[in-house]
This record gives sequence, structure tokens and C-alpha cells, in this order.
Amino acid sequence: MLHIALPDERVRRLSFYLAMEEYVARNIDVQDSFFMWQVEPSVIFGRNQLIENEVNLEFCRSRGIHTYRRKSGGGCVYADMNNIMFSYVTKEENVGFTFNRYITMVAMVLQKLGVDARTSGRNDILIDGKKVSGNAFYKIPGCSIVHGTMLYDTDMENMVGSITPTGEKLLSKGVQSVRQRIALLKDYTDIGIEEFKNFVRHNLCDSEIVLDTKALADIENIEREYLTPEFIYGNNPRYTLVKKRRIEGVGDFEARMELKNGVIKSLDLVGDYFLTGNLDEAILQPLRNVELSRHAIEAALPEHTEQIIHNLKKQDLVSILTE
Repeated sequence: MLHIALPDERVRRLSFYLAMEEYVARNIDVQDSFFMWQVEPSVIFGRNQLIENEVNLEFCRSRGIHTYRRKSGGGCVYADMNNIMFSYVTKEENVGFTFNRYITMVAMVLQKLGVDARTSGRNDILIDGKKVSGNAFYKIPGCSIVHGTMLYDTDMENMVGSITPTGEKLLSKGVQSVRQRIALLKDYTDIGIEEFKNFVRHNLCDSEIVLDTKALADIENIEREYLTPEFIYGNNPRYTLVKKRRIEGVGDFEARMELKNGVIKSLDLVGDYFLTGNLDEAILQPLRNVELSRHAIEAALPEHTEQIIHNLKKQDLVSILTE
């Protein structure tokens, strides 16, 4: 696998590294590539999430924590200089195969360190049953991109306060609760964070390229989209009905519908699910101007919704909208 390196060690905005993934996917013609990055305190939320549902914006502003949206699905994540972000780009387009292969590779690297890491759930790596890495993916034509966290260490108060809309009284209890559910790699190995990064690089990658100044300029050009208010905050259309449901192995859903005389005029599906196809073309557009009834929605939807939203069966989507 090819390691992608930058020409300097300057810490950049989180949005730069998301744009770098896209640049690598579109311009580096190899089967598999990988790079690691660290950022100043930042919150990154999923493509289909509403920022006001996921991020404590007041807390973030008071602590100088930046907020960004990514193009992959999944949930909200806090990152800082004490944990590491991994990015994996591959020509393989089979989502399930790509995802499982990647998290298995990372778990095996941890096992080489003597850490009893296991893959679990739809996107996690665990140590002692606690989460040390969460991952998300998305596809562009010809490539799949997987990215995720590696919790070497972190500021627990910032993590809990930034992604849990809660009061100060609950913050200390929240830290204790989250700390019981996550693993910090520093507690399971004697090596420092830089030594760990070198270990990962040499165990996953067998070659390297260093991006030049033209590549950096191209990445910064891609990055502009990530910094627009439209992308970060999204559109908040009017809605008259909200349906919420969690489907195991798929994620949390919040269906927001604007209805007129029992007909769906607009629809938005927000949540931490993973997209594998074009949501607007395959699901949202076909349901506009359709009667809100099980029969009408079944007729409008494609048969294999799991090709659009990972693991989502058609009847489960119908139930979300109608029950």
C-alpha cells in the first residue's frame, strides 16, 4: 500500500485532510493508499446529520473547537492532537468488502503491538470491549474512501461537552460514562504517539510519495466546498411531520416530511447511516408528491434500498415513514 506524505509537518484544518482524500482518490493511480493526520480540537459530523442535533455549538465556541461536516455517513466525532485520524483510499468499490478489509487491517496492526484489538459492530475496533476506533466510508466514481479515529489519547471533557448537548452539571457524569465505554491506546502500549504512527505506517505501507506544491494547491481548491456555510450547516426545509427510529446494523434515522393533504411535498432523511448510492435520485425524488401510505411508498421505492443505504431493507424504510 502507498503512503501519501505532505512536504511539511504543518498542522492544517480538518477540511484540508478531507479534501486530500478526494484528491488522492481522483489523482493517485494506485490500488490502495493511506495517510494519517492530526488536527487542533475539532468536531466532525456525518453527511446526513443535522448540526443542531449533534453538536453543542455554544460549548465549541467557548472552547475554540472547530466544526466540520464530512461527506461520509456515520456519527459525530471529536478529534484533537492527542488522537490520530486514518484515511484509506482504494479502487475497490464493493463497500462491505472494503470496509471489513480496512478495519481488519488496522486491528491486525494493533495486535502486532500486543494489543488485543477486535473488530465489532458495523464500524468499530474494540479493546477490552471498549471502542478505540470508529470509522466511516463513502464512494466516489471508481474509488472508496474509509476514514476514522484512533484514540491514542484525547481531552475527555472536550469530547463529551462538544458532541453531547448537555449542561455543566451533567458534564462530569458524562465524562465518567464515556470513559467507561472507550479505550485509550496509551493505556495498552508503552510507545509514544509518534512511535505509534511510524509503526502503523511501516506495517501498512511499503512505498511512499510526497505531494508537491501543485497538489497542495489542488487540494486547497477542493477544500473550499467544505468551508462553505451551505455545506457545513446544510439546508433546513420546512417540515410538518418527524418520524424517528433506530434500525440495528443500519443506524439512527430521522425522517422529516413536509405534507400537504396527506401527500409528501418534501422529505429529508437525517441520521448516522452510511450511504452507498445516490439518496436523492433513488429515494428522495421518487417519494416527492407521493401519498403517505404504505402501498404508495412501496410502489415508489426501489426494491433494493440496501444499495443506497448500507444494510437498509425496503420494508424497514417503509415502516420508518408510515408507522
